[in-house]
Amino acid sequence: MGNSYTGHLQSTRFEEVLHNSIEASLRSNTVVPRPVFTQLYLEAEQRPYSHDGRGDEDEDEEDGSDSNTPPIPYQMRPPPDGSCTTDGFCQAGKDLRLSSMATESLEVAPGFLLVGAKSPSMPDHILVCAVDQRFLPDECGRNALLGFSGNCMGCGEKGFRYFTEFADHINLKLTTQPKKQKHLKYHLLRNAQGILVKGPPICWKGIGKIAQEFLVNKDTILHFMRMGILLYKRIASATLRWWNIDNYFLWVVSVLSTVKREMYTIVVPTTLSWASCSARLFVCVFLSVGHGTLPHLCGNLGDVLVSGLLQKCYLNSQNLPRVYEQYGTAPIQPISTEMLILLTVYYLVQLAPDQAPLMEDLEQIFMRSWRESHLTEIRQYQQTHAQIAPPLPCLAQPLTPSQLPWLAKLATSSCGEGVLVLDTAPSLAEALEETFHRLVDGRLSQTNYVVIICMNRSQEIESCVVVTGKHQTRALAESLLSPSDCVREIVHELIEPTGDSPKMYTLSIRCVNTSYLSIEYYVEWHEIRPIQLAVARKLLSHVCAIADSSTQNLDLGSFDKVEFLICVPPSEVTFHQVVLHLWNSGLLRELGLDQDCLSVKEAEQYVVKLNQSAVGKINSLIQKSKMNPYTLFILVHDHAHWDISSGQCSGGDSSLGLVDSLLNCRQIRDASNILTLHVTSFPFTLQTQYTRISPYNEIHWPSGFNNDVDLYHEKTKYFGVSELLETTRSGSGLPLLRYDSSFESMAAALEERLPKLHSAVIRTHVLIQHYSLALMVTAGGQALQALQKHISVETLEMVQCLLNTSQRCPSRHGHMLLLRIPSPALAAFAHQRLCHVRNRLGLHKQFEVILGDPCSALTVGKHFLDQLRVWLKILDPDWAPLTYLELEALPCILILTGMDPLGESLPRSLKYCDLRVISCWSLQRTTLEQELGLAAYLLKTKQDGQHGPHARCDLSESDPEKLSSTDNEDEEVVVDASCHLCFNTAFGRKRILSRDSSISLLSFNTSLNNELPKLGNQASPAGTQLPQSDWTPLDPDKQPNQRRQSKSTSSGSSSTRASPLRQSCSWARNLSRPPVVLLPKAVYDLITTVDSSGLPKSTSFLPHSAVEWVSSFRPLLSKMMTCTEQSLYYRQWTVPKPHHMDSSNRAEGRPDNFHPRKLLLSGPPQVGKTGAYLQFLGILSRMLIRLMEVDIYDEEDINYCEKDLVRYHQPIALWPNTDTVQGMPFDYIIHDPKYEDISTVYSPDFTPNSNDGNSRRQEDVYLHRRTARIKLSKYAAYNTYHHCEQCHQYMGFNPQYQVSPNSTLHAFTFSHLLLGEEIQLYFIIPKSKEHHFSFSQSGGQLESMRLPLTSDWNPDAIKSPIFTPTTGRHEHGLFNLYHAMEGAAHLHILVIKEYEMAVYKKYWPNHIMLVLPTIFNGAGIGAAHFLIKELSYHNLELERSRRVEHGSRPQDVWPFIILADDSCVMWNSVDVDPKRWTERNVSLKQVLQHMESSPNITQYGLCGMRKWSSRGGGAGQQKDPFSRGHLHDFLLLNVDLTPPHLQMTDVPTTIQPTQYICAPDSKHLFLATPAQLLLEKYLQHTSHRLFPLSAQNYSHPVLSVDCYLNLGPEVTVCFVSSRPHSINFSTTGLLFSGLLLYFCDSFVTPGFLKKFQFLKGATLCVICPNRSSLRQTVVRLELEEEWRFRLSDEFQTANAKEDQPLFFLTGKHI
Repeated sequence: MGNSYTGHLQSTRFEEVLHNSIEASLRSNTVVPRPVFTQLYLEAEQRPYSHDGRGDEDEDEEDGSDSNTPPIPYQMRPPPDGSCTTDGFCQAGKDLRLSSMATESLEVAPGFLLVGAKSPSMPDHILVCAVDQRFLPDECGRNALLGFSGNCMGCGEKGFRYFTEFADHINLKLTTQPKKQKHLKYHLLRNAQGILVKGPPICWKGIGKIAQEFLVNKDTILHFMRMGILLYKRIASATLRWWNIDNYFLWVVSVLSTVKREMYTIVVPTTLSWASCSARLFVCVFLSVGHGTLPHLCGNLGDVLVSGLLQKCYLNSQNLPRVYEQYGTAPIQPISTEMLILLTVYYLVQLAPDQAPLMEDLEQIFMRSWRESHLTEIRQYQQTHAQIAPPLPCLAQPLTPSQLPWLAKLATSSCGEGVLVLDTAPSLAEALEETFHRLVDGRLSQTNYVVIICMNRSQEIESCVVVTGKHQTRALAESLLSPSDCVREIVHELIEPTGDSPKMYTLSIRCVNTSYLSIEYYVEWHEIRPIQLAVARKLLSHVCAIADSSTQNLDLGSFDKVEFLICVPPSEVTFHQVVLHLWNSGLLRELGLDQDCLSVKEAEQYVVKLNQSAVGKINSLIQKSKMNPYTLFILVHDHAHWDISSGQCSGGDSSLGLVDSLLNCRQIRDASNILTLHVTSFPFTLQTQYTRISPYNEIHWPSGFNNDVDLYHEKTKYFGVSELLETTRSGSGLPLLRYDSSFESMAAALEERLPKLHSAVIRTHVLIQHYSLALMVTAGGQALQALQKHISVETLEMVQCLLNTSQRCPSRHGHMLLLRIPSPALAAFAHQRLCHVRNRLGLHKQFEVILGDPCSALTVGKHFLDQLRVWLKILDPDWAPLTYLELEALPCILILTGMDPLGESLPRSLKYCDLRVISCWSLQRTTLEQELGLAAYLLKTKQDGQHGPHARCDLSESDPEKLSSTDNEDEEVVVDASCHLCFNTAFGRKRILSRDSSISLLSFNTSLNNELPKLGNQASPAGTQLPQSDWTPLDPDKQPNQRRQSKSTSSGSSSTRASPLRQSCSWARNLSRPPVVLLPKAVYDLITTVDSSGLPKSTSFLPHSAVEWVSSFRPLLSKMMTCTEQSLYYRQWTVPKPHHMDSSNRAEGRPDNFHPRKLLLSGPPQVGKTGAYLQFLGILSRMLIRLMEVDIYDEEDINYCEKDLVRYHQPIALWPNTDTVQGMPFDYIIHDPKYEDISTVYSPDFTPNSNDGNSRRQEDVYLHRRTARIKLSKYAAYNTYHHCEQCHQYMGFNPQYQVSPNSTLHAFTFSHLLLGEEIQLYFIIPKSKEHHFSFSQSGGQLESMRLPLTSDWNPDAIKSPIFTPTTGRHEHGLFNLYHAMEGAAHLHILVIKEYEMAVYKKYWPNHIMLVLPTIFNGAGIGAAHFLIKELSYHNLELERSRRVEHGSRPQDVWPFIILADDSCVMWNSVDVDPKRWTERNVSLKQVLQHMESSPNITQYGLCGMRKWSSRGGGAGQQKDPFSRGHLHDFLLLNVDLTPPHLQMTDVPTTIQPTQYICAPDSKHLFLATPAQLLLEKYLQHTSHRLFPLSAQNYSHPVLSVDCYLNLGPEVTVCFVSSRPHSINFSTTGLLFSGLLLYFCDSFVTPGFLKKFQFLKGATLCVICPNRSSLRQTVVRLELEEEWRFRLSDEFQTANAKEDQPLFFLTGKHI
């Protein structure tokens, strides 16, 4: 029979009763038979406890019997003859000791487990056995079958059915009855090295003996037995509110589905709340289990709170980091249980009486202890470690369970009764019962913590910490409440004060009625600071990076406009604050949306509050994004850390998870034109292991200062949390960050008396009483000075400053006092009470009390509305402030409520931030820092004449209205650019109440009732007896000594130069002073304590309650970490909890799961993030418009000659007439400004300008060329940044091009006489473009590039191959002709240099590329044109031969190619009407097909297009549609008709002109530059010396035959052609100053040259590829007849020896 609950309980009595109960239950007709436990235990008397607290039934160490009877003597059967009887060996003689078998390979039968047996004769050894796992208990001590089945691991014998038989076989040699529960002790396991080691003990006992399980009253047990099961009221969470709960059972560790019939149940005494002594206060118990399982509790559970925080901390600290798991169980082991408990005791002992324990501190202690104990091993496996903290109390030897209790007690000996250690109870249940008894008896009145340590029946340590201190219990209990639970609890507790209301009397205030004067009053809305612009540009840079990435997640080039929607938390003030920022920023006007927004009210459509009203707007944006694919929608999520709840875990609360369901929905995630920008001051909540935002998409606010240097020249200084903390470390004076010790003492006294009330309720009541009394004291003057003893000095100072400053200012300017009360119910109560007191005192026109509720709009009284309208010069009588910023200079108390601030900005008139009521126990970094962020401030810095442009602002408190009782008139704080604050004078403040004083609410009410009648009796009907200095405005001229001289080191400070009117206005003087912040002492201690990393202790807290740490073994944040490094820290060490919206974003099998279009902007509170992202939207819109536009050169029409007014063609002519064109004159003048530095081409009809000789420098030509910006048409050519879906395949971004090598390399060789060798070019041909070429059938060698026939016509194809030479423009070259060609088929070839082959192939994988030879790496565009022409001519001959074989005529092959510049972007067509030419955009396809279809097109050698100019189409300027002249940028070249022209240009050089050439056969050849380039540079720079008669002599040009070479701007060149059918103008009567012969061919003859006349002394220059051809040319052309030569006039180019030089000879005409 199996026992499904525990190990075996085999006493005879138990079995007998059990069988009788079963038989009775089968025969009985009743529902419930007599329970077996009643028969066993309720009829017997309880055994008394022994002196050490253990019962008599305790088993001793030797005997594990569960019976009360003495051990039964046992005699072993004699072993068989010849058997082995040695200890540790089986009867077959095989060794069973673990030490011997640890490394052996053991075969274990299926279903069997290896266990370790203990023999009394061998206490130091474990014997290895194999036992059927069905007869062993599980880890909870249950489900073990009765009986036994085992095998011997020594000899291998199997089938032992009785443990007695098995014990004899393995020679246990027992003296008592063999029991498997006693002698089978441990599981045996193999470690990472494969060694068999001792594992965890076998859990035979379960939770405990049944005889000890129910030590409760008899009636309760009888009731449970009748029911058959124990009834438990289960709860969903492990925590329980202790102040409002019924009496029921609490399940502590987990909620189990099976019935726990053996669990120990403890009844919490009902007298726990109140002791017998009347002076005894209420005691609440906080239980935190460390090790073991807490018994069931019943009874007075309302006074008990149970938490698993300590147990979780222990578990985390025993989980080794993953980096050490690979090293197995040794040598690095987790910290032991004993050490965890001892360190916990040490930690509790060192806590102050008013200090609550923090799990973060305890985790760090555990980690430091573990590091120190394993420092050697850690250094072995890690290359770097964190800095080791000072040593903690630890032991050199491992701590044993027996040593733990007395070491723990030794540790507590130094703290008196503060920490008590209980170690005498045999179980956790009994120790808790004893603790409860001690509480009832009053023996723990001075004890804050009870640490329970006990050893259970399985010799395992169980521990529990019982927190009994009142302050500590309250802190821990409130820290477990969620914000929503806290609100509900406060609402439940909030009760109106009992008793009669205080009797108030109205005081008659005598004041001077002055008109409202405006002193420097303004509200900053749209001032964009340089640092905001820098952040906006960083945002734009990240957006461009997303667009430029290879993932193609954002195509900026496809968007033509920007629309946006700003999502803010559901706060009315924040909503209107962002709307006003938006309205004043000018963004709507810039985006062209101002026509739809004529007022601020209409601008609200672009801002939405994240409540249910946002659903419609978000859905509308999604629909608009689908209908407008060319609009980029920016979704700005401001204050992004506010709601991070998962939409799947919202439950019935519709407000939770709304952000997740709206902004993370699939429609937004998949929309390619929606970009989400999250903006927050606390990004930690969005930086987890499962975050949706890539670390590369984070933008962090930069620091404005570096080494005291203002990087952005802002003249402002950000004063935030770190600067506030810096004031606490200055060492002199009163810091800006303070705590109120008097208030803390009063609040603590009330918390002692009213422990059931939430601390927020108590602290709020105390604070309101302080403010009420302070108002009375200030208004009553000397009459109520006795009330000061009930007020803290800080409260009195703030109230007096609030009242006096506005009264002293002629304009009634004043300060704001912020009172932060998170609970809306308490805030409403405070608002009501303060308004009541203010009105009763007659101060309703002195200051306003405003309730800042996020759910409602601002409400300001009429009197103060009139003041604000005057200050802001607003005439609208219905105007009312909508934001706190509009309350600038208004004297008021702002009660800001809401559990969290929601991004509200506060005015510069804020002087005090009273945060004394914020939660002291919400210990998350975000919670603390966002409260402190309310005081963040932008200081107005001033120039210091002595010390340079350091930011210096006066933080002096030495105003005339300062409290005389504080002795603080001389205090001054100076802040410079380094944020260092120095206090020039010591602050001598007298405290009225000591830190230990405590006054209850009752004493407050009593004192109020006692003092108010006196005030009423002293008040005169005619007026008040208040001192005039308190309530009469000061006349600055009459009180020169009222304000002491400022002690600022700056002689030119504002305090000494301020006008009298400004000196009387405290608000105007304090514009550059950050506010004073008052904190609870517990919070103050946390944030001012610095940990070992140098950062405030609060930075090591959990970032948010919705995330958790991955491990306790994490390093601390370092002070030197940047924002990016902090982000990576949290991304590594935090994970979201299940209710976090990123918890579902875990990447399955992927390294990340980032959303590609999500960005995160983070910056400190109040630093200007709203202005930055509004500026970003503006510059993003401008960039998109700029992407749709292009800058083109807009100059005079370079193809139009103003002198030629003859019209040869009709304006409506579509094509030129061949005969007409032949009769048109050729315009020899090159009008393009970029050619101003080249030789002018002679024309008989042209007279040069006298200023032509004063040409501009070439760099000036490009710098001053006029440009125009025009919008790209749909037919434009694009660069590599254009990524639309239509041209993905054209560009080669389709996945099919990435599977295999997408292109092949083919060589193409031809010979050329001019270069003197064969030319080998390489084609890179993509697989998809191979149909444009023909290959040999045998080896697949490239034979030719296919050319169409002249008669071919395809409306969707272009016949002419397009060659585009390019260099260095792989990103910006306009090679994407897909849209320009309207998708038509065409052959486009990029002509590139060899060293650029890889980068062009990367950016343009689907383009054909022609790679120039290596020798052309330094050549210019002319060389590329030359090779293209020669290649095309050679290819034309090959294609003609191939076509002839197929029956076509040679002349039928299409002879044209296109030479296109890589900057041609668009093409226009001109529509002619009588008044003007109208241009329209057309595609390149239309242009080329029109040109290719021209009549007699094959008769033209070179065709081009007119270059665009904005000044070429005006009325009265109609031109001939066709002209003859120089062509630019885009050429249709007839390869068959045009001769070769070699030109190498556009290569910068710094070589001196004399080094370009040298004497023939010179040994000083050193220039690794092509010979052609050297020659061209020589001719260009020395032509005025080579052709001296030609310099500045346009009427006598240099004759150049068959080739144009640039001889510089001073020389004019006359070009003639030697071809028989060429047309040259008449040169009769023209005398030439020189003759240039370049590579003359056979068409140049002596007779041809004799047609021309030369000046005497004219220069001849003959250029040839070698010396022999040079001499042959001189002889063939009979040059020696008219020209004189000298041997010294022969030269060669000074190129390197490995290159072939060029030779030239000069001579003089005879």
